[in-house]
Amino acid sequence: MDVVIYHNPDCGTSRNVLAIIEAAGYRPTVIEYLKTGWTKSQLFGLFAAAGLTPRAALRETKSPAREMGLLEPTVEDETLLNAMVEHPVLVNRPIVCTVNGVRLCRPSETVLDLLNRLPPGPFYKEDGTLLIDADGRRVVGNPSNER
Repeated sequence: MDVVIYHNPDCGTSRNVLAIIEAAGYRPTVIEYLKTGWTKSQLFGLFAAAGLTPRAALRETKSPAREMGLLEPTVEDETLLNAMVEHPVLVNRPIVCTVNGVRLCRPSETVLDLLNRLPPGPFYKEDGTLLIDADGRRVVGNPSNER
């Protein structure tokens, strides 16, 4: 199964998602979108496949969205798409594509729904949260999971 991840290596969530994919035995195609940029048709297709609107995919923190006036509810989708093409950092990440679908993988464990196999357990996120237990079962939402 092919896996494509639109990745920002400076983002902890994106790094966690990539680690999960690789630990599950996949060799993903990694697209560092801050380097490659986006096209409007590419974004339109990804958002449609993921069931997202441009507003839902807009990165609001650690981006120029507020300064650019893009957080106002009256800003149209076309304006958001154009801004995302011009400023790739405006797109929230990571977006993962598999034969099972396309998703904005926030939180990072969302990617597990797109994979046909899970990483062997135990598997932890960068922050120490247990995602897969020693028996290979998903463990999500338990704040007491510590290494």
